Amino acid sequence: MREYHVRSGRWKAGLVRRSSRKRFAAEERTKRKCEVTAAGSAKDSGRKISDTAICEFERYLHREGKKKSTVDKYLRDVRSFQMWLRQSTEERGTVERETAGQWRDFLCGSGYAPVTVNAMLTSLNLFFRFSGWEECRAKTLRIQRRFFRSSEKELFRREYERLVKAAKAQGKERLALLLETICATGIRVSEVKNVTLEAICEGRVEISLKGKIRTILMPEKLCRKLIRYAGQKKIVSGEIFITRSGKSLSRQQIWAEMKKLCPAAGILKTKVFPHNLRHLFARAFYQMCGDIVKLADVLGHSNLATTRIYLTSTGAEHARHLERLNLVSGF
Repeated sequence: MREYHVRSGRWKAGLVRRSSRKRFAAEERTKRKCEVTAAGSAKDSGRKISDTAICEFERYLHREGKKKSTVDKYLRDVRSFQMWLRQSTEERGTVERETAGQWRDFLCGSGYAPVTVNAMLTSLNLFFRFSGWEECRAKTLRIQRRFFRSSEKELFRREYERLVKAAKAQGKERLALLLETICATGIRVSEVKNVTLEAICEGRVEISLKGKIRTILMPEKLCRKLIRYAGQKKIVSGEIFITRSGKSLSRQQIWAEMKKLCPAAGILKTKVFPHNLRHLFARAFYQMCGDIVKLADVLGHSNLATTRIYLTSTGAEHARHLERLNLVSGF
């Protein structure tokens, strides 16, 4: 029965209808929320990393133009997560929203360096994005950028020269030329295969990587030495740095040969690896021209933040800069 409400000037039946609509809308929102939660739980129970999914992820990485070493690294990280997941969960490998975060905490507790943890999480997050599991991705650790490098990892010019001298003294002409080629051009160890006799004769190397093509100019002195070496080894075309059977030198082989020079050169093994030659080139190039944008183009960097890492000074050099400030009085 309708009654007139004196204070509001409205019929009570109208108020009842409006309150009923509000209550109905609230019930509908609660119902939808429960349905979404139930669907999410059902989806969680279906997230499992199979070997087939990893193979499909590998094909995807190759289609995206990733290097073989990068693909191997991503797959190694995903399989590491897969193994941890099977050993640490009762659901036998089911991925939930918080699982990646738990793995991150496990890696930190196991003594992994923060940079390594972030690299492994990047691999896993890419796999989750490929699989359509965006909600399972974990945030990486926040790390402040270091403004100086450890002196135990910094390779100086005089040490590089001792490496080349040691290689020549041991009759390893190929290794000596390889060291000079990487350090004098700044190419990556994976790009050594692009140093061909044809490229040397033209004085430039064309490198195609990640959909980008860049041209590396070769110093004339280096070209003459490489052409002379090719003549001695009877190389008439193709790659310069090859094995006796004519195959390309692998990253592992170059790494191992460089490490063997350390005792004779009197250098710590922690300083000697191919990428450190690239860092030495970057520092020498920047000291000469002072143009970080041009250096980024030469190194093949699309982000200047990456190039800045190459220019990080040592702790000793940073300490000298602090002393020059003269902000402390007395002795």
